[in-house]
Amino acid sequence: MTDDEPTNHDPAEGQPFRRRQRYRGTHPRNFNEKYKELSASPDPETIAKLIDSGKTPAGQHRPILVAETLEFLAPQPGERGADVTLGHGGHSERLLTGLQPGGQLLALDVDALQLPLTEERLRGLGFGTETLTIRRCNFAGLAGMLPQIGWHDGVDFVLADLGLSSMQIDNPARGFSYKYDGPLDMRMNPERGLSARDWLKRCRFEKLVRVLIDGSDEPLAEQIAAVLVEVSSRNPINTTGQLRLAIESALPEDITEAGRRSTLARVFQAIRIAVNEEFSALDTFLRCLPECLLPGGRVAILSFHSGEDRRVKHHFRDGFRSGVYREIAPDIIRPTGQEIRANSRAASAKMRWAIRS
Repeated sequence: MTDDEPTNHDPAEGQPFRRRQRYRGTHPRNFNEKYKELSASPDPETIAKLIDSGKTPAGQHRPILVAETLEFLAPQPGERGADVTLGHGGHSERLLTGLQPGGQLLALDVDALQLPLTEERLRGLGFGTETLTIRRCNFAGLAGMLPQIGWHDGVDFVLADLGLSSMQIDNPARGFSYKYDGPLDMRMNPERGLSARDWLKRCRFEKLVRVLIDGSDEPLAEQIAAVLVEVSSRNPINTTGQLRLAIESALPEDITEAGRRSTLARVFQAIRIAVNEEFSALDTFLRCLPECLLPGGRVAILSFHSGEDRRVKHHFRDGFRSGVYREIAPDIIRPTGQEIRANSRAASAKMRWAIRS
């Protein structure tokens, strides 16, 4: 009997049942086979063990700083809000609950692959179109989207979670992570712009150095940029595995394993930011943000690296000094040690908030 064949009837219930599907071989190579939690009928025991160990189950996303975000934004029945980075919808789900009865949420996301999956999930939870409006749009387009749906006066609150979702990180076909071998794409919207492969092929040394410094504060920016430009000039870097090998070849021999992993993460991050023009989108979003908020409107922004946080910090600081915001967060808000232990991907998160004058 194979693992996929049904066994005899369950003597307790009188009903046939199937054995839990097991991996083929001892070291499965297929991503969907490797992670039990990705199966059509995910194994609750496996998922519980992963969560208890502080890991995020593959293909799932655990929203970060949820309690802190809800405490500040404090959605009230009848209000209108916007979650401009919908992702898996973890934050939106909680915000929608606070908005009932009578409240409405606009949710934006640029990811054409993830958006329909999240919409299906949230609609299945009972959030209909009268409560939840979902649009495929970059968060930089919030100011243009509000009048399109008839919200000309603005919203009571805005949430922007600038982090990459776990569904994007964990899917090798998207090319975001050095941990999995896959096509070197990295586009949030796979239908728009250059893939990371084509971007690297066209990138010159000086620009790549600047990207690595601005996007990740990479201390070895010049050495790594020189190698990547030289390698891609001979043959395109087509996969994440090839990019990883090229980066590693530029590292000093005495680098520690932790240092190696950190460098890989920083370089992948910086290239992803450049490919998706994330800083440009954030600058546009921040510039138009005040006009999207009603008087007294609240905004919370979660960032995950220094380049993002600097922009948010300066925008709120300058807005407070000029009177645009009546109050801003005195300090950054970080996840508790308990949250980081439960979800290691929360470790780099920072939250800042402001209240419109």
